[in-house]
Amino acid sequence: MREASLWDVYLVTDRSLSRGRTTLEIVEAAVTGGVSVVQLREKKLETREFYDEGIKIIDFLRSRGIPLIINDRLDLALALDADGVHLGRDDMPLSVARKILGPDKIIGISINTPDHINEEAVRLANYLAVSPVFFTGTKEDITTPWELEGVKSARSLTDLPLVGIGGINRENAPDVVRAGIDCVAVVSAIVSADNPEEATRDLKERVQSAKRARSR
Repeated sequence: MREASLWDVYLVTDRSLSRGRTTLEIVEAAVTGGVSVVQLREKKLETREFYDEGIKIIDFLRSRGIPLIINDRLDLALALDADGVHLGRDDMPLSVARKILGPDKIIGISINTPDHINEEAVRLANYLAVSPVFFTGTKEDITTPWELEGVKSARSLTDLPLVGIGGINRENAPDVVRAGIDCVAVVSAIVSADNPEEATRDLKERVQSAKRARSR
């Protein structure tokens, strides 16, 4: 499933929050629970460790038709032949990344303020990550949260798919979707859950229900 507008739940990995479980175990559980896309985000891993981690999960995800997105590292996205890359504001310019990856790979970019949405290069992205929606402890480079009114504003400024990330959980996910987000991205809500499979399934059901209510 490569169309970001059709995604519901976006898993962002973090081995430091996995309570001793491997990244592959978390990913397998999330896929069984119905996750739409997985981002390998391991900022504290060296290049070789990151690559080895990617190798462990990419074949599994491909066999299930789930895209693998690599956080930040364009070189590793190429080495793994991943489905795409997610870029932050300080990473490779989006226009350069698109030239390197070509038209068929998925590129997402973090949007921290409304001004970022108006940048010309943004149109080269497959989705925009509204970040952070709420305050979260999983992002060290924290900026002012968008909150729900900010999400509504972002939705009014673009027709590109919007992924919401930052402080999203099962309780507030429906509100985020009703505000205009197409897909919710979570870390601890799945990675740290007692049962990642059930947590994913529950979150997906809540997102889909909110989408149906929004379309009425």
